[in-house]
Amino acid sequence: MRDYPVINTEATGKRIKELCRHNNISVNDVKEFMGFENPQAIYKWQRGETLPNIDNFFALSRLLNVPIDSIIISEDDSRGSSSEFIHLHK
Repeated sequence: MRDYPVINTEATGKRIKELCRHNNISVNDVKEFMGFENPQAIYKWQRGETLPNIDNFFALSRLLNVPIDSIIISEDDSRGSSSEFIHLHK
């Protein structure tokens, strides 16, 4: 029987931050794109305190021009580091 997949919030937050940096997208850019009044939710995502809801994951994937599953890191993820992924998918 397969184990239930779990998202690694800290690693996913780091991936979000890294993808933004790689694409020269600031927290303020994400805030504006999402229509948020303040950037606190985005900072919480990047620190791994919370995760975006599915609509916000979808919007982030469009903004960052990557599939949703390339943003999310699971607890048992074996794809390598975020940096390796970015370089492979330019």
